[in-house]
Formats: sequence, structure tokens, C-alpha cells
Amino acid sequence: MKHTQSSLKIGIVLSSIPGYSETFFRNKIKGLQSNGLDVTLYVDTFSEVPQNLSCKVVSAPSLGNGFISKTIASCVAAVKCICLHPKRSLKHYNLDKADGLPFKHRIKNLLLNQYLLNQNLDWLHFGYGMLANSRENVAEAIGCKMAVSFRGFDLYLSPLKHKNCYKVLFSKKVKYHVLSEKMKHTLIANHISEQRIHVITPAIDINLFASGDYTTKAKENLEILCISRLHWVKGLNYVLEALAILKSDNIDFKFTIIGDGEERERLVFAAYQLGILEDVTFAGKLSQTEVLKALKQSNLYIQYSIQEGFGNAALEAQALGLPCVVSDADGLQQNVLHEKTGLVVPKRNPKALARAILELHSLDSEKKQHMADFAIQRVRNEFNIEKQTALFLEFYSN
Repeated sequence: MKHTQSSLKIGIVLSSIPGYSETFFRNKIKGLQSNGLDVTLYVDTFSEVPQNLSCKVVSAPSLGNGFISKTIASCVAAVKCICLHPKRSLKHYNLDKADGLPFKHRIKNLLLNQYLLNQNLDWLHFGYGMLANSRENVAEAIGCKMAVSFRGFDLYLSPLKHKNCYKVLFSKKVKYHVLSEKMKHTLIANHISEQRIHVITPAIDINLFASGDYTTKAKENLEILCISRLHWVKGLNYVLEALAILKSDNIDFKFTIIGDGEERERLVFAAYQLGILEDVTFAGKLSQTEVLKALKQSNLYIQYSIQEGFGNAALEAQALGLPCVVSDADGLQQNVLHEKTGLVVPKRNPKALARAILELHSLDSEKKQHMADFAIQRVRNEFNIEKQTALFLEFYSN
């Protein structure tokens, strides 16, 4: 039974419940619910549901670790497939067979996806591309529409790590959501019809990041901030090299990185070898309140990623009127407007980055204020939650 738009049932599939920094999903869920849509979150790994997440959460059953527990869990899943939703299970099996999957893979997919096969939805929306892997036929099996979001890493890097990972997905009738025009053109290059691709950028709570008490007062020292997971794709090693260039030119600065990740030790050592460790603070993960405070205490924001779907933190910085220097990676070119809300420079080029930092810092107060005002107004007009919600309502309308 299909529903009117105000009562559409939307199932969003994620690997886990959105963390504190994954505001995109939280904002989306909240916006859809406020417009009367019924949203259920399906996760592979269950954790405690935070108080500010109001939707229903369904977790995939564990198939166990040891041989005996795996065997028991698999038998239970098989019984559910046969007894609870036999028609859907058979349809899923046959669809996988039509895709040329080996018998073993068909059975495995059936057992892994059985918790989804009894759901009654209008849309099954996979929050990342790789989450649709081995689940390409679930939506058709349960009689609903299928959507997939690509957020950057999954579109550009996952196919390098998992060859042909989207071969089956790209053959299906799927509606795609991407964060930027650059990502849209990447899908088109993979022979996806333009009509099936919708660009919906991230959005921020503009009231939380209102410019308020932030001013563009000139500071003698550079107070530079980056909010990023410590991963090689974020290009932080190039940022450190650029800052080493500034230090060699006797430019005083303080650089703070908010975030944590697998590259922390390597980056700390790189800062030490470059002679700038005393000028760099690895702040780790901070609360939203602490992040906001750090943004207001800075006078320049950097996002120098090698690959970036869009970059919420750069939007937050612009919402406060903070000048931004970003790389030309993917969605960052759409996020920051070159010479209007900041500077966009070629990635992997520490010398160009160092020049851009100096150029922005050297702007006179009038030009800085003009850039800040333009950035604030643009974020408020183009990247607010209300606009994002309206676009997702339109996305699910047909």
C-alpha cells in the first residue's frame, strides 16, 4: 500500500547510528519527520540511541563469531526467510540469480538481508554507496523504490579498493543523491542517466552558526583552524608543509586541528620534523560547543583535502564569516567561491597553499569584511536546513 507524501515511509540504511559530527543525517531525519514522513534507521552495528535522535532504529542481527554461533544464527535467519516472508525471499534469491551471483553468494545475501525483507517501505535509501553492495535487490524484493547517496569517499576511492563494486548497482533502477555537481558528472560518466541524479548539498543549522559576536578584526598572528578526521585523504600533511614554509619566512601562526583518526601519530611526527610542532595543536574530538568557540577564536579556516564530497565544516566557517582556503577537490569548489568567500587552490601544492594563506591574511579589513558578509549571506540563503529538507521532499515525491 502506497502512502501520500506526508505519510511516506522512508528507510535509511547506515553502518551505525550517526555520530556527533554526522550532522547531515541528523538534520535530514529531523527535517523529514517535521514534515510528517515516517523515518526508520537501519544500522549494521547497534549502539545506544542518542536522545536527540527521535526516529526508530532497527539493527541487523549478528550472525555470530564462532562456528557454532554462526551456524545457529544462520539457521534462525533461514527459518525467518522461509516462514516470515517466503515470497520476498524467493524474489530476492531470483533477482540475485539473474545478476549472475554464485549460489553461495545468493544464500549469503538472503541471510544477511532477511531483517530488511519484512519491512514495508516506500523508499529504501542507502546512506553511502558501499552500503548498497550485496543489497542491490532488496528494494525490488520488498516492492519499494531504491535510493543511494554518494558522499565522496565511496564514489571515488571505494572502486579503487573494491574493483567493480558498483557494477550491479549501476545496472539497477536507482535514484541517486550526490553532494555536488562534480559528483553528478562522475556518475554521468558511469552511464547513469542525468534524470536519476539529484544534487542536494549539505546544510547547517544557521541559527547555531549565526555570525553574532564574530568580527573580522585583524590579528597580528594567524590563528588557523581545520576540522577534519585525521586521514590521508584530508591532505593535512600538505597543510603542515605549507605552514613550514610560512615559518621559514618568519610568519607567526597557531594551527589547531580538531578531530582524530588513524594518521594522528604520523602527522604529529611530521610536524616535529618540519619544526612546527610547537605551533600546532592536535585538539582531538571536541563537542559542538567547543568547535563553535574554536571557530570564533580563529581568523582563517583551511580544508585542503585530496578528495572531499563537500565539507560541512567549511560551511560552518563561512557562516561565521571566517575566510577559507580550500583545495580544488571535488565539492569544495562548489562549497567555497574563489575570491568571493575564500580562495580555492590546487591540491597537493604546499607552496600555493602558503601563498593563499598569506594573501587572505594580508587583505585589508574592508575587503575581509566584504568577503565575510557575502559568505554569511550565501550560507544562510543556500545551505539552510529548510532548503535541504524541501529538496529531499521533492526527491521522494516521485
